[in-house]
Amino acid sequence: MNDEFAFVDELVPGIRWDAKYATWDNFTGKPVDGYQANRIVGTRALCAALDGVREKAESLGFGLLLWDGYRPQRAVDRFVDWSRQPEDWRTKLRHYPHIDKAEMFEQGYVARKSGHTRGSTVDLTLFHLATGELAEMGGGHDLMDSISHHGAPGITQVEAENREHLRSIMETCGFRAYECEWWHYTLADEPYPATYFDFPIT
Repeated sequence: MNDEFAFVDELVPGIRWDAKYATWDNFTGKPVDGYQANRIVGTRALCAALDGVREKAESLGFGLLLWDGYRPQRAVDRFVDWSRQPEDWRTKLRHYPHIDKAEMFEQGYVARKSGHTRGSTVDLTLFHLATGELAEMGGGHDLMDSISHHGAPGITQVEAENREHLRSIMETCGFRAYECEWWHYTLADEPYPATYFDFPIT
């Protein structure tokens, strides 16, 4: 692993994580190339910023649950290959109920060159420190649907407030939101804005 990258849990105490693409619980329906361990990796700059996010979230009664950080280019390439395969319906209803596989790219939910591969983008949510329960957000990770957009109609007031809590915390700590996905944030001053890495997560 590049010296400027680290396992996030080693530098940001108290976070929780579930690296979805290292598991069967993702839109492809199985572990993805390049994810050989259920750990979240990111640049040291990302980790430092996330430590500030953690402190800010804790002041509001929340903790952080991370789903993805650095994503090897080979994983992105696997997404492209998967999108060309016949539909098997195993994950469609949960992750892309109203679009076809190919539309994931057209509508901006999956990219052939992903910000994650530069190492300073993260997918995350909040949980309540008092109970450990995830904050209600009006849809789960990688729900590729307009309801996942910031400002989407059709979610409850509590869900909208929780999304706004997350966005406010992240933007205060130096991250940019992605309008199509409430869980997706990129460090505004990322150290590798034009480099796409491909080392595996082991």
